[in-house]
Amino acid sequence: MSDLQRPPASGAAWADESDRDRAPARPREHTVVGGDWQELPNVVDDDLMIINMGPQHPSTHGVLRLVLTLDGERILDTRPVIGYLHTGIEKNLEYRPWVQGVTFVTRMDYLAPLHNELAYCLAVEKLLGITGDIPERASALRVLLTEFNRVASHFVWLATGGMELGSTTAMIFGFRERETILDLFEEVSGLRMNHAFIRPGGIAMDLPDGFVPRARTAISALRDRIGEIEDLLTENPIWIERLTGVGLLTAAQCLDWGVTGPVLRSAGVAHDLRKVTPYCGIEQYDFHVPTTDTADAYGRYLIRMEEMRQSLTICEQVLDSLPEGAVMVADAKIAWPAQLALGPDGIGNAQEHIDRIMGKSMEALIHHFKLVTEGFTVPEGQVYAAIESPRGELGYHVTSSGTNKPYRVKVRDPSFLHIGVLPTMSHGLQVADIIVAVASVDPVMGGVDR
Repeated sequence: MSDLQRPPASGAAWADESDRDRAPARPREHTVVGGDWQELPNVVDDDLMIINMGPQHPSTHGVLRLVLTLDGERILDTRPVIGYLHTGIEKNLEYRPWVQGVTFVTRMDYLAPLHNELAYCLAVEKLLGITGDIPERASALRVLLTEFNRVASHFVWLATGGMELGSTTAMIFGFRERETILDLFEEVSGLRMNHAFIRPGGIAMDLPDGFVPRARTAISALRDRIGEIEDLLTENPIWIERLTGVGLLTAAQCLDWGVTGPVLRSAGVAHDLRKVTPYCGIEQYDFHVPTTDTADAYGRYLIRMEEMRQSLTICEQVLDSLPEGAVMVADAKIAWPAQLALGPDGIGNAQEHIDRIMGKSMEALIHHFKLVTEGFTVPEGQVYAAIESPRGELGYHVTSSGTNKPYRVKVRDPSFLHIGVLPTMSHGLQVADIIVAVASVDPVMGGVDR
């Protein structure tokens, strides 16, 4: 059964099964690679048309190229072409000490930087064997920051999806509410995104003075704003017409393609790693996993709106029960040897710490220099650590050869798998509806092309 109500299926891609049966057969499969457009193989009938959508297109959520085969306005085939944003982050990780790797992974899914930092650090901590040694306060603050990040990411999904469908009000609301959370992130880490704040062993530094009451005020304001957005969109007949029945993906198809997150939950499967394999003590907080049985873009809208409320509930519980203590593991061979503080240029060493290591303790200076430049060594082995990102299962398979750098880091980014299912979701849709289908899976190309 569904947690959330389904509207009338007035905008379904297929009116009934007979329409589906009368649909033209899909053309022979082919692969589109880089090269001259004139060299595209002639694999379709003369009365069909191939058009190129992207990679620079305002509705592809980044540099994504879609090669569409059309019968009039009806989509017969969709071929996603990726790689235009390739950054080589996974390879770069092999040439940097373990801690410096955080500055790379935070730039993958740039709408969920803290989730990438957390998943990477959980994997490194597994290899080090210190998972149980992470201070409770650090784990609680990791939960707080990643749940705020989930809300911020969903607001960007709402803003960009609304913009693509012509709802500039939804766009303005989504980006406006996100600013509230980015202000909190900047106060904590000195940066609005790409924070490198979650580190192996804990977090970079504790919360600044006065952060907790400001976070509570933000939570209260965001709850009200979510209600305003729902008043604007949930029963809006145009919104319902554009989203209902578009981008259909059943539970069986999701499982076949490895699709997770809100897309899977819109098909009625209540799978959430925060419940299935809890991490950072998140099991102690009370929240539920919303689902629908619509399996379409409208259901994914309902789920993300409710997920924002649930994340704010988790944040509130973290603030209510925030433990005291350290925010970094006690092992001096692992813990970053700095006493950080927020300054006019972001996070840096506190002046007292600089005075001590530069003028009073040669041993502290040597230790600081070696740990910062060379880093710590990690025992041989390989692990997989996964968390629930705003888009689904975000997993890091990390291999160590026993040195101060990773041997290999392979990321399971949900956006990559969701791009692969676009041909299935879009077959039979109108051209205008593929915009809705792409937006409903919420891909971030930084995670796809990493």
